[in-house]
Amino acid sequence: MLILFDQGTPVAIRHALEGHTVRTAREQGWSALLNGDLLRVAEQAGFDVLLTTDKNMAYQHSLRGRKIALVVLGKGKWPLIRPMVPQVVAAVNAAKPGSHTVVDIPGE
Repeated sequence: MLILFDQGTPVAIRHALEGHTVRTAREQGWSALLNGDLLRVAEQAGFDVLLTTDKNMAYQHSLRGRKIALVVLGKGKWPLIRPMVPQVVAAVNAAKPGSHTVVDIPGE
């Protein structure tokens, strides 16, 4: 799978996504894109999953008929996400085109 990390996604998760190709919005030169544009260009570039901490993205932009899936992290702080990495990996592996999955991250 080709996975795109949005701006707030901790890059340390990258190492847990073995067998996948991971790029960040910054690496792609897409740091300044707004959510709708980011979804569009990511999909056009062939990304399968957008991993983000933006909980509103799926509600602001319809995923119906899209080829890209959205996996949302409930929090963006790496110390809180680290113990939940297996759940993040499972959500990414289970993602289907047009799906929206939220990985709840307990903590502050």
